Amino acid sequence: MTEKIFVDNLLSGRVALVTGGGTGITAGVARALAGAGARVVLVSRKMEHLEPAAEVIRRDGGDALPFAADVRSFEDVERAVAATVAHYGKLDIVVNGAAGNFLCPAEELSANGFGTVVDIDLKGTFNVCRAAFGELKRGGGSILNISATLQLLGTPLQLHASAAKAGVDALTRNLAVEWGGHGIRTNAIAPGPIEDTEGIKRLLPEPLKEKLRRRIPVGRFGRVADVAHLAVFLCSDAASFVNGAVIVVDGGHWLNANRLLSPEG
Repeated sequence: MTEKIFVDNLLSGRVALVTGGGTGITAGVARALAGAGARVVLVSRKMEHLEPAAEVIRRDGGDALPFAADVRSFEDVERAVAATVAHYGKLDIVVNGAAGNFLCPAEELSANGFGTVVDIDLKGTFNVCRAAFGELKRGGGSILNISATLQLLGTPLQLHASAAKAGVDALTRNLAVEWGGHGIRTNAIAPGPIEDTEGIKRLLPEPLKEKLRRRIPVGRFGRVADVAHLAVFLCSDAASFVNGAVIVVDGGHWLNANRLLSPEG
């Protein structure tokens, strides 16, 4: 369970749908939301990832429902939203964390590879937001998109993911403007290098890890809990006037990433 830094039951009575909630950062966000009192629906393509994540939440005293769906399919997402409302009676919070990524030079990137990542990260985020709109506007709600820092500068081998996440940032800001009047707040978290995830193990070769760590001004990699704590805040009434924000959680790394001189000289 995420360490307790908020008052008990901060999100009591809320229902959250979390895509990509079976693994990685978004699984940590789902656990944190449940720990704060929200009832959580975990959505991913494979039930084999969802059942263990739901069981962890239940073991810690939370309430979780796994539901297999592919965010690239609007019909799948509609069914997930309908199942959420049928089971819990409403939907208050949507977290878009489903994502795909791999390392590839732009000159070797296939159209299918580019399109697949955009379909999952960007189109999938739109699909979930659009399918959830009717429920979210009933009583006001919160959308939280998981972005990245890749698109903030030029990132080698990450053209596809950078383009997709830049689109997620734009979607976040546009929905904040268009749907704010319906009582729906839309924000995003852009995590930097988060050490306790499969992504950093898979995408960051071991020889580069220490070099990268030295470029993070706070002197360490991020942890899933760093993202999860911010997610709880943004989904709570404490952030009721925060709308359209894309908040970077990277210890200041991207600000230092393209400097001619590294911190150690």
